[in-house]
Amino acid sequence: MSEKKSFVLRIDAETMKKIEKWAADEFRSVNGQIEWMLSRSLKEAGRMKHKEQQE
Repeated sequence: MSEKKSFVLRIDAETMKKIEKWAADEFRSVNGQIEWMLSRSLKEAGRMKHKEQQE
């Protein structure tokens, strides 16, 4: 698994509530949900191949 980097994310309260709800619905942490959302978006945009994610 690749090294993880930390950073601060500023997000409005309403969006955060929606992400928290989505994460809870899928039994993920908020951090895990955001990572999953970003990964999915990168794949859909053709910016990350499936093999890259596994490295």
